[in-house]
Amino acid sequence: MNSMTDPSKQTRLQTENLQPLTGDCLSFAISNMAAIAVAMISLRLLPLFHYFLLILRVDFSNQLDDNKIPPSLCTGHPGIPGSPGVHGSPGQPGRDGRDGRDAAPGEKGDLGDRGERGETGDRGLTGDHGDAGHKGDKGVAGECAVAPKSAFSAKLSEARTMPVPVASTSDAVRFDVISLNEQGDYNVETGRFTCRVPGTYYFAVHATVYRSSLQFDIMKNGNVVASYFQFYGNWPKPASLSGGSLLHLIPGDQVWVQMALGEYAGLYSSSKTDSTFTGFLVHSDWKNSAVFA
Repeated sequence: MNSMTDPSKQTRLQTENLQPLTGDCLSFAISNMAAIAVAMISLRLLPLFHYFLLILRVDFSNQLDDNKIPPSLCTGHPGIPGSPGVHGSPGQPGRDGRDGRDAAPGEKGDLGDRGERGETGDRGLTGDHGDAGHKGDKGVAGECAVAPKSAFSAKLSEARTMPVPVASTSDAVRFDVISLNEQGDYNVETGRFTCRVPGTYYFAVHATVYRSSLQFDIMKNGNVVASYFQFYGNWPKPASLSGGSLLHLIPGDQVWVQMALGEYAGLYSSSKTDSTFTGFLVHSDWKNSAVFA
């Protein structure tokens, strides 16, 4: 009997080639077993068929329990890779971690280099006015300050029976008897006053006119600032002539009296009448400068 007609041989061959199956392969195996069963029944081998089913059930049960399916059975082609999934939404922020422990202080570092000088900032706003301070202690009394002084007065010598002679019109009349000259600003030898304190001065001349007409000028640095004239009409007694001028002087300026020559030189002085030249400081130009006597 060949393999196609011998049911026992056919059953043995199929049993040796039978492997544990699952899924689609299991359906295929069941179909084959059904065909085998029909063939065996037809051949009246029912007892052998029951024995085969028992073996097959035990073997299938063991294979399924161990999940051992040979990879060579029912292996299909690899599937197409799936599409990437949609990005999930951002998760919730995590909780803050615990504070770390304080470390020990580190050692003090070296002093850094001095930085460059910054630019000058804008001027700030003016601050509020501060409260008045306490009154200070009274200071020590100082020296008494006085206004600057300059004054003089001089007259001609007495007992002159003739008018005072002068050499030229540029000569000053020398009033040679000093009445007052504390500051020494008037020079008896030259008959001139020299300014020491800048300011305003007043000068006056009182002349006795006798035996001749008189003309005299008050001079400042060689310039005439005031002129006076008295005619003498051969009177038996002397006449008088007075004049004055207010001048502004600076240190070094000079003032004197100058008399004309010839018939206009009738300046006279005696024990009963005088001719005088006087000057004094009205006010100085010095400011905030104390002058002490």
